[in-house]
Amino acid sequence: MEHAQSNYADLGDMIIHYLSAGEGPETVVLLHGIPQTSYEWRYIIPQLSTRYRIIAPDLRGLGDTSRPATGYDKKTVASDVWRLVHDHLGIKEFFLAGHDWGGPVAFALTTQHEAAVKRLAILDVVIPGDGGDFSQNGRRWHHAFYRTLDLPEALSVDREELVLDWFFDHYGYLPNCISVEARQEYYRTYKKPGAFRAMFEYYRAMPTDISDNKKYIEENGKLSLPVLALGGDKSFGRGIDTIDSLKRVAKDVRGGLIPNSGHWIGEEAPDFIAEQLLKFFGEH
Repeated sequence: MEHAQSNYADLGDMIIHYLSAGEGPETVVLLHGIPQTSYEWRYIIPQLSTRYRIIAPDLRGLGDTSRPATGYDKKTVASDVWRLVHDHLGIKEFFLAGHDWGGPVAFALTTQHEAAVKRLAILDVVIPGDGGDFSQNGRRWHHAFYRTLDLPEALSVDREELVLDWFFDHYGYLPNCISVEARQEYYRTYKKPGAFRAMFEYYRAMPTDISDNKKYIEENGKLSLPVLALGGDKSFGRGIDTIDSLKRVAKDVRGGLIPNSGHWIGEEAPDFIAEQLLKFFGEH
């Protein structure tokens, strides 16, 4: 990616890969979703890096980050990000944005280190344990399938591209919104040994995520920092569900819909997302 530098950090129990760009005095941390990697931010990073320092890691088990056997609950994945950003890079405060599973990771990171997160953006996802239905009453059918032990791995062997293509074709507004070049990059990492296992583990950890988030809300109440919540308004975009979810777990929420976008917001509406993030992060 010409606008970002590829880096690796040794966290002891894992090697985490991350993209970095920009030299601004303030930092924005971008957390990707599934089945994507930090590559999903490639159109957004150049726009944000004119003003901010950007850090975009590949989450535990995904992309070019190593693939531990355990630790896919979102508190642990958030701890990975914290160790990278705070401990390894020495960044004390930052803005935070997460898409898809990167959203619950960002939420978990904020619950653990709220003083360090200046503003939080959640993109086309809802928060497990918010009181709503994470899987939209079964509309997101793959959630239950992915949580099934062993079977998804067995059925996906040598069919990784077929599985990824189905979601790329159906969860965006337009079937060609994920380019051939982008698909090849996602294939490259998701076809590595252990990558599909890691992907499924994000879903299998959902009961733990629900329990962790419910416990936090019960003990601490809603998040108090400013939150931006945006959902794609087409196809399998989350629509208004994103802002509704965040209002259940945070006090200061604004946002709404991402026009003409399904779920792949970084590829379908990068200019809109970049504009909204720049505006939101620049308000403080």
